[in-house]
Amino acid sequence: MGKVKKQDILDILDKYDKNDITIATLGSHTSLHILNGAKEEGFNTAVVCEKGREIPYKRFDVADEYIMVDKFKDIVDDDVQQKLKDMNSIVVPHGSFVAYAGLDRVEDDFNVPMFGNRDILRWEAERDLERQLLVENDIRIPYKYSNPSEIDRTVMVKFPGARGGRGYFVASSPEEFDKKIDAMKERNWIEDEDVAQAHIEEYVTGCNYCIHYFYSALKDEVELMGVDSRYESSIDGLVRMPAKDQLDVNFDPSYVITGNHPVVMRESLLPQVFEIGEKLVKSAAKLVSPGMNGPFCMQTLVNDDLEVIVFEISARTDGGTNTFMNGSSYSYLTYGEPMSMGRRVAREIKTALKEGGIEKIIT
Repeated sequence: MGKVKKQDILDILDKYDKNDITIATLGSHTSLHILNGAKEEGFNTAVVCEKGREIPYKRFDVADEYIMVDKFKDIVDDDVQQKLKDMNSIVVPHGSFVAYAGLDRVEDDFNVPMFGNRDILRWEAERDLERQLLVENDIRIPYKYSNPSEIDRTVMVKFPGARGGRGYFVASSPEEFDKKIDAMKERNWIEDEDVAQAHIEEYVTGCNYCIHYFYSALKDEVELMGVDSRYESSIDGLVRMPAKDQLDVNFDPSYVITGNHPVVMRESLLPQVFEIGEKLVKSAAKLVSPGMNGPFCMQTLVNDDLEVIVFEISARTDGGTNTFMNGSSYSYLTYGEPMSMGRRVAREIKTALKEGGIEKIIT
Protein backbone atom coordinates (compact mmCIF):
# COMPACT_ATOMS: atom_id res chain seq x y z
CA MET A 1 0.00 0.00 0.00
CA GLY A 2 2.92 2.35 0.65
CA LYS A 3 3.58 4.94 3.29
CA VAL A 4 0.93 7.40 4.36
CA LYS A 5 1.55 10.63 2.45
CA LYS A 6 1.62 13.89 4.35
CA GLN A 7 -0.43 15.66 1.70
CA ASP A 8 -3.21 13.08 2.10
CA ILE A 9 -3.21 13.76 5.85
CA LEU A 10 -3.33 17.52 5.25
CA ASP A 11 -6.25 17.00 2.86
CA ILE A 12 -8.11 15.13 5.63
CA LEU A 13 -7.26 17.87 8.10
CA ASP A 14 -8.49 20.51 5.66
CA LYS A 15 -11.97 18.96 5.84
CA TYR A 16 -12.08 19.20 9.63
CA ASP A 17 -14.08 21.83 11.50
CA LYS A 18 -11.14 23.75 12.98
CA ASN A 19 -13.40 25.11 15.73
CA ASP A 20 -14.24 21.60 16.92
CA ILE A 21 -10.91 19.73 17.03
CA THR A 22 -10.55 16.65 19.25
CA ILE A 23 -7.23 15.59 20.76
CA ALA A 24 -7.16 11.78 20.87
CA THR A 25 -4.75 9.12 22.02
CA LEU A 26 -4.53 5.47 23.07
CA GLY A 27 -5.53 4.82 26.70
CA SER A 28 -2.12 3.91 28.12
CA HIS A 29 1.39 5.23 28.82
CA THR A 30 1.02 9.05 29.05
CA SER A 31 -2.59 9.49 28.03
CA LEU A 32 -3.76 11.01 31.32
CA HIS A 33 -1.75 14.19 30.94
CA ILE A 34 -2.15 14.26 27.14
CA LEU A 35 -5.92 14.33 27.55
CA ASN A 36 -5.99 16.55 30.63
CA GLY A 37 -3.63 19.04 28.99
CA ALA A 38 -5.85 19.12 25.91
CA LYS A 39 -8.89 19.90 28.06
CA GLU A 40 -6.96 22.68 29.82
CA GLU A 41 -6.34 24.24 26.40
CA GLY A 42 -10.02 24.02 25.47
CA PHE A 43 -10.05 20.96 23.18
CA ASN A 44 -12.48 18.06 23.05
CA THR A 45 -10.79 14.79 24.03
CA ALA A 46 -11.15 11.16 23.03
CA VAL A 47 -9.47 7.98 24.21
CA VAL A 48 -9.19 4.70 22.34
CA CYS A 49 -9.34 2.22 25.20
CA GLU A 50 -9.10 -1.53 25.60
CA LYS A 51 -12.21 -2.94 27.26
CA GLY A 52 -11.69 -3.24 31.00
CA ARG A 53 -8.98 -0.56 31.15
CA GLU A 54 -11.16 2.54 31.04
CA ILE A 55 -11.44 3.08 34.82
CA PRO A 56 -8.58 5.65 35.23
CA TYR A 57 -9.91 7.84 32.43
CA LYS A 58 -13.43 7.83 33.86
CA ARG A 59 -12.27 8.36 37.45
CA PHE A 60 -10.07 11.31 36.46
CA ASP A 61 -12.63 12.56 33.91
CA VAL A 62 -10.08 13.36 31.20
CA ALA A 63 -11.93 12.01 28.16
CA ASP A 64 -15.08 13.38 26.54
CA GLU A 65 -15.44 10.43 24.18
CA TYR A 66 -14.52 6.74 24.46
CA ILE A 67 -13.80 4.41 21.57
CA MET A 68 -13.73 0.94 23.12
CA VAL A 69 -11.73 -1.81 21.39
CA ASP A 70 -10.96 -5.45 22.11
CA LYS A 71 -7.21 -4.90 21.73
CA PHE A 72 -5.08 -1.77 21.62
CA LYS A 73 -3.85 -2.71 18.14
CA ASP A 74 -7.40 -2.17 16.86
CA ILE A 75 -6.75 1.58 16.80
CA VAL A 76 -5.49 1.11 13.24
CA ASP A 77 -8.66 -0.68 12.10
CA ASP A 78 -10.66 1.22 9.48
CA ASP A 79 -13.77 1.64 11.64
CA VAL A 80 -11.79 3.11 14.54
CA GLN A 81 -9.94 5.45 12.20
CA GLN A 82 -13.25 6.63 10.74
CA LYS A 83 -14.64 7.35 14.21
CA LEU A 84 -11.54 9.40 14.98
CA LYS A 85 -11.85 11.37 11.74
CA ASP A 86 -15.56 11.95 12.36
CA MET A 87 -14.53 13.65 15.62
CA ASN A 88 -12.02 15.90 13.81
CA SER A 89 -9.25 14.12 15.74
CA ILE A 90 -5.57 14.84 15.92
CA VAL A 91 -3.84 11.84 17.52
CA VAL A 92 -0.93 12.32 19.90
CA PRO A 93 1.36 9.24 19.75
CA HIS A 94 3.19 7.74 22.71
CA GLY A 95 5.18 4.58 23.45
CA SER A 96 2.21 2.26 23.86
CA PHE A 97 0.60 3.54 20.66
CA VAL A 98 3.75 2.68 18.71
CA ALA A 99 4.22 -0.68 20.43
CA TYR A 100 0.64 -1.92 20.08
CA ALA A 101 -0.32 -0.43 16.72
CA GLY A 102 2.98 -1.50 15.16
CA LEU A 103 5.33 0.73 13.24
CA ASP A 104 4.47 -0.73 9.84
CA ARG A 105 0.78 0.00 10.26
CA VAL A 106 1.41 3.47 11.70
CA GLU A 107 3.54 4.25 8.65
CA ASP A 108 1.38 2.56 6.02
CA ASP A 109 -2.22 2.32 7.21
CA PHE A 110 -2.98 4.95 9.85
CA ASN A 111 -4.65 7.75 7.91
CA VAL A 112 -5.60 9.97 10.84
CA PRO A 113 -3.77 13.27 11.38
CA MET A 114 -1.03 12.82 13.97
CA PHE A 115 0.93 15.35 15.95
CA GLY A 116 4.66 15.24 15.23
CA ASN A 117 6.80 13.47 12.64
CA ARG A 118 5.60 9.90 12.20
CA ASP A 119 8.69 9.03 10.13
CA ILE A 120 11.01 9.53 13.10
CA LEU A 121 9.28 6.85 15.18
CA ARG A 122 11.21 4.11 13.38
CA TRP A 123 14.49 5.92 14.10
CA GLU A 124 13.96 5.54 17.84
CA ALA A 125 12.84 1.91 17.54
CA GLU A 126 15.79 0.60 15.51
CA ARG A 127 19.05 0.84 17.42
CA ASP A 128 21.30 1.45 14.42
CA LEU A 129 19.13 4.33 13.21
CA GLU A 130 18.94 5.74 16.73
CA ARG A 131 22.72 5.60 16.93
CA GLN A 132 23.01 7.52 13.64
CA LEU A 133 20.98 10.36 15.13
CA LEU A 134 23.35 10.55 18.08
CA VAL A 135 26.69 10.25 16.29
CA GLU A 136 25.74 12.69 13.54
CA ASN A 137 26.48 15.65 15.82
CA ASP A 138 29.01 14.00 18.15
CA ILE A 139 26.71 13.36 21.11
CA ARG A 140 28.60 11.28 23.69
CA ILE A 141 27.26 7.71 23.70
CA PRO A 142 28.46 4.36 25.09
CA TYR A 143 30.82 2.19 23.03
CA LYS A 144 28.93 -0.40 20.97
CA TYR A 145 29.95 -4.03 20.43
CA SER A 146 29.10 -5.56 17.06
CA ASN A 147 29.17 -9.18 18.26
CA PRO A 148 28.70 -10.94 21.64
CA SER A 149 32.05 -12.68 21.15
CA GLU A 150 33.77 -9.28 21.52
CA ILE A 151 32.51 -8.66 25.05
CA ASP A 152 35.57 -7.90 27.18
CA ARG A 153 34.03 -5.84 30.01
CA THR A 154 30.66 -5.22 31.59
CA VAL A 155 28.00 -4.44 28.99
CA MET A 156 24.29 -3.61 28.88
CA VAL A 157 22.22 -5.66 26.43
CA LYS A 158 19.01 -4.19 24.98
CA PHE A 159 16.50 -5.15 22.33
CA PRO A 160 14.52 -3.19 19.70
CA GLY A 161 11.28 -1.33 20.29
CA ALA A 162 9.47 0.33 23.19
CA ARG A 163 9.82 -2.39 25.82
CA GLY A 164 10.04 -0.34 29.00
CA GLY A 165 13.26 -2.10 29.95
CA ARG A 166 11.85 -5.62 29.63
CA GLY A 167 14.52 -8.12 28.64
CA TYR A 168 17.49 -5.81 29.28
CA PHE A 169 20.39 -7.39 31.13
CA VAL A 170 24.01 -6.93 32.15
CA ALA A 171 26.79 -9.33 31.09
CA SER A 172 30.57 -9.40 31.42
CA SER A 173 31.57 -12.18 29.01
CA PRO A 174 30.29 -14.02 25.92
CA GLU A 175 29.43 -16.99 28.12
CA GLU A 176 27.34 -14.88 30.49
CA PHE A 177 25.62 -13.31 27.49
CA ASP A 178 24.58 -16.73 26.16
CA LYS A 179 23.40 -17.89 29.59
CA LYS A 180 21.20 -14.85 30.12
CA ILE A 181 19.82 -15.01 26.59
CA ASP A 182 18.63 -18.54 27.35
CA ALA A 183 17.05 -17.35 30.61
CA MET A 184 15.20 -14.55 28.82
CA LYS A 185 13.86 -16.99 26.23
CA GLU A 186 12.57 -19.25 29.01
CA ARG A 187 10.62 -16.30 30.43
CA ASN A 188 9.26 -15.53 26.93
CA TRP A 189 10.72 -12.03 27.14
CA ILE A 190 12.61 -12.40 23.87
CA GLU A 191 12.41 -14.64 20.81
CA ASP A 192 15.09 -16.12 18.56
CA GLU A 193 14.84 -13.29 16.04
CA ASP A 194 15.48 -10.73 18.80
CA VAL A 195 18.93 -12.13 19.53
CA ALA A 196 20.33 -11.06 16.16
CA GLN A 197 19.10 -7.54 16.91
CA ALA A 198 20.56 -7.36 20.40
CA HIS A 199 22.22 -4.00 21.06
CA ILE A 200 25.35 -4.48 23.16
CA GLU A 201 26.99 -1.39 24.65
CA GLU A 202 29.48 -0.59 27.38
CA TYR A 203 27.97 -0.35 30.84
CA VAL A 204 28.43 3.24 31.98
CA THR A 205 28.52 3.75 35.74
CA GLY A 206 26.64 6.89 36.67
CA CYS A 207 23.37 8.45 37.81
CA ASN A 208 20.35 8.03 35.54
CA TYR A 209 18.54 11.14 34.29
CA CYS A 210 15.82 11.07 31.64
CA ILE A 211 15.63 14.55 30.16
CA HIS A 212 12.38 15.68 28.53
CA TYR A 213 12.40 18.29 25.80
CA PHE A 214 9.87 19.93 23.53
CA TYR A 215 10.94 21.16 20.12
CA SER A 216 8.60 23.80 18.77
CA ALA A 217 8.59 23.82 14.99
CA LEU A 218 6.54 27.01 15.20
CA LYS A 219 9.23 28.85 17.19
CA ASP A 220 12.26 26.78 16.10
CA GLU A 221 13.21 26.40 19.75
CA VAL A 222 14.18 23.58 22.10
CA GLU A 223 12.52 23.76 25.52
CA LEU A 224 13.56 21.83 28.64
CA MET A 225 10.33 20.49 30.13
CA GLY A 226 11.39 18.20 32.97
CA VAL A 227 13.70 15.45 34.24
CA ASP A 228 12.90 12.11 35.84
CA SER A 229 14.55 8.92 37.02
CA ARG A 230 13.06 5.43 37.05
CA TYR A 231 12.05 2.69 39.44
CA GLU A 232 13.07 -0.59 37.81
CA SER A 233 12.15 -4.12 38.79
CA SER A 234 13.77 -6.29 39.87
CA ILE A 235 17.16 -4.53 40.01
CA ASP A 236 15.92 -1.96 42.54
CA GLY A 237 14.70 -4.71 44.83
CA LEU A 238 18.03 -6.50 44.57
CA VAL A 239 20.20 -3.49 45.40
CA ARG A 240 18.14 -2.82 48.54
CA MET A 241 19.58 -6.02 49.97
CA PRO A 242 22.85 -5.89 51.92
CA ALA A 243 25.83 -6.66 49.65
CA LYS A 244 26.56 -9.99 51.35
CA ASP A 245 22.99 -11.14 50.68
CA GLN A 246 23.13 -10.03 47.06
CA LEU A 247 26.08 -12.38 46.52
CA ASP A 248 24.07 -15.30 47.91
CA VAL A 249 21.03 -14.76 45.71
CA ASN A 250 20.92 -16.90 42.59
CA PHE A 251 19.03 -14.34 40.60
CA ASP A 252 19.38 -12.43 37.32
CA PRO A 253 17.82 -8.99 37.77
CA SER A 254 15.71 -7.28 35.12
CA TYR A 255 15.22 -3.58 34.33
CA VAL A 256 11.46 -3.38 33.78
CA ILE A 257 10.29 0.19 34.44
CA THR A 258 7.52 0.21 37.04
CA GLY A 259 7.41 3.91 37.92
CA ASN A 260 9.11 7.28 37.65
CA HIS A 261 10.06 10.05 40.04
CA PRO A 262 10.86 13.71 39.31
CA VAL A 263 14.38 15.00 39.83
CA VAL A 264 16.40 18.14 39.20
CA MET A 265 19.93 18.09 37.85
CA ARG A 266 22.92 19.97 39.16
CA GLU A 267 22.59 23.44 37.65
CA SER A 268 26.10 23.36 36.18
CA LEU A 269 24.98 20.41 34.00
CA LEU A 270 22.25 22.40 32.27
CA PRO A 271 24.51 23.85 29.53
CA GLN A 272 25.26 20.25 28.46
CA VAL A 273 21.54 19.42 28.68
CA PHE A 274 20.57 22.18 26.27
CA GLU A 275 23.54 21.46 24.00
CA ILE A 276 22.73 17.78 23.48
CA GLY A 277 19.04 18.55 22.96
CA GLU A 278 19.84 21.08 20.26
CA LYS A 279 22.37 18.72 18.66
CA LEU A 280 19.75 15.98 18.39
CA VAL A 281 17.25 18.36 16.79
CA LYS A 282 19.85 19.33 14.18
CA SER A 283 20.71 15.68 13.48
CA ALA A 284 17.05 14.74 13.08
CA ALA A 285 16.36 17.63 10.70
CA LYS A 286 19.21 16.44 8.51
CA LEU A 287 18.56 12.68 8.61
CA VAL A 288 14.76 12.33 8.83
CA SER A 289 13.14 15.56 7.64
CA PRO A 290 11.45 17.54 9.10
CA GLY A 291 13.10 16.06 12.18
CA MET A 292 12.03 16.28 15.80
CA ASN A 293 8.60 17.79 16.25
CA GLY A 294 7.18 18.21 19.73
CA PRO A 295 8.19 16.00 22.69
CA PHE A 296 11.36 13.95 22.82
CA CYS A 297 13.47 12.45 25.58
CA MET A 298 17.17 11.71 26.03
CA GLN A 299 17.92 8.98 28.53
CA THR A 300 21.29 9.71 30.05
CA LEU A 301 23.87 8.75 32.63
CA VAL A 302 26.06 11.32 34.36
CA ASN A 303 29.45 9.99 35.44
CA ASP A 304 31.76 11.34 38.15
CA ASP A 305 33.49 13.54 35.56
CA LEU A 306 30.10 15.31 35.26
CA GLU A 307 29.77 14.14 31.67
CA VAL A 308 26.24 13.64 30.32
CA ILE A 309 26.25 10.39 28.30
CA VAL A 310 23.20 9.51 26.18
CA PHE A 311 22.25 5.85 25.95
CA GLU A 312 18.75 6.01 24.49
CA ILE A 313 16.22 8.42 23.01
CA SER A 314 12.45 8.63 22.63
CA ALA A 315 11.21 10.62 19.65
CA ARG A 316 7.75 11.22 21.17
CA THR A 317 6.41 11.83 24.66
CA ASP A 318 8.14 9.52 27.12
CA GLY A 319 6.67 7.80 30.18
CA GLY A 320 8.67 10.00 32.54
CA THR A 321 6.54 13.00 31.58
CA ASN A 322 3.94 11.58 33.97
CA THR A 323 6.06 13.03 36.77
CA PHE A 324 5.13 16.60 35.89
CA MET A 325 1.41 16.53 35.13
CA ASN A 326 1.21 19.83 37.00
CA GLY A 327 4.50 21.13 35.62
CA SER A 328 8.15 20.71 36.59
CA SER A 329 10.73 23.09 38.02
CA TYR A 330 11.97 23.69 34.48
CA SER A 331 8.61 24.17 32.75
CA TYR A 332 7.67 26.61 35.53
CA LEU A 333 10.75 28.69 34.77
CA THR A 334 9.64 28.89 31.13
CA TYR A 335 5.90 29.36 31.56
CA GLY A 336 5.25 30.52 35.12
CA GLU A 337 2.17 28.27 35.21
CA PRO A 338 1.49 24.52 35.38
CA MET A 339 2.64 23.01 32.08
CA SER A 340 2.53 19.26 31.53
CA MET A 341 3.89 17.81 28.31
CA GLY A 342 0.32 17.06 27.25
CA ARG A 343 -0.69 20.67 27.76
CA ARG A 344 2.41 21.85 25.87
CA VAL A 345 1.43 19.67 22.89
CA ALA A 346 -2.12 21.01 22.99
CA ARG A 347 -0.89 24.59 23.18
CA GLU A 348 1.30 24.06 20.11
CA ILE A 349 -1.70 22.73 18.19
CA LYS A 350 -3.88 25.59 19.45
CA THR A 351 -1.30 28.18 18.40
CA ALA A 352 -0.93 26.62 14.95
CA LEU A 353 -4.69 26.56 14.38
CA LYS A 354 -5.01 30.19 15.48
CA GLU A 355 -1.91 31.75 13.96
CA GLY A 356 -1.04 29.37 11.11
CA GLY A 357 1.56 26.65 10.68
CA ILE A 358 -0.55 23.56 11.36
CA GLU A 359 1.11 21.88 8.36
CA LYS A 360 4.46 22.09 10.18
CA ILE A 361 3.36 19.98 13.13
CA ILE A 362 0.94 17.40 11.67
CA THR A 363 1.76 14.25 9.67
